[in-house]
Amino acid sequence: MRPKRLNVKITIPFLGEIGGEWEPDDAEQKAAWELYVELVTRISVAPLREDEGSAREGLASMYVLFATVRDILKRYGPDVAPPGARNEVSFGTLAVTVLNRAVRPVLSKWHPRLMAWESSAPAGRSAVEHESAWDEIGTLRADLDSLRLVLLELAQVLGNVAGAADLIATSEGVLAQAPQASGSSRPPAPRGPDVS
Repeated sequence: MRPKRLNVKITIPFLGEIGGEWEPDDAEQKAAWELYVELVTRISVAPLREDEGSAREGLASMYVLFATVRDILKRYGPDVAPPGARNEVSFGTLAVTVLNRAVRPVLSKWHPRLMAWESSAPAGRSAVEHESAWDEIGTLRADLDSLRLVLLELAQVLGNVAGAADLIATSEGVLAQAPQASGSSRPPAPRGPDVS
């Protein structure tokens, strides 16, 4: 069940907090659900461990959020960004503020730097090996992790507005329990489609 009114607060590193009162309507609830699904199914809210994945994948996942939010805003129109009092927020104000104030600065800073480093890769070295050898990779990953925390806060707010279960905590809980339940630390073999 969607809350009638809630207080929202999201902390953006180096900028402070954004937030206020939010009384979501049906359009905002649907938009919140759509963006919530996008956030919880992307690298954007999952920790990028030092020995996993690549920072390039993390940046690419962040770029996709712009197109996703733009599409949601166009589809639902001004209903998800109604004018309000100074201390009120809406789906539109939250989504656009997080994109412009948290995501965009990280992408603007790191995309050109990483691209320049990638272009210097010697022949025969894989992209992941070359990225790992970069002296700035630790700082980039730290910035991606800080951004992940902002997006995690946004996802939690959106999930609450949508009236959804906490899919992030649920998936982490399932993973934590899986090895004990199956008696093995290996994940089960993938199954093919059911053709019966």
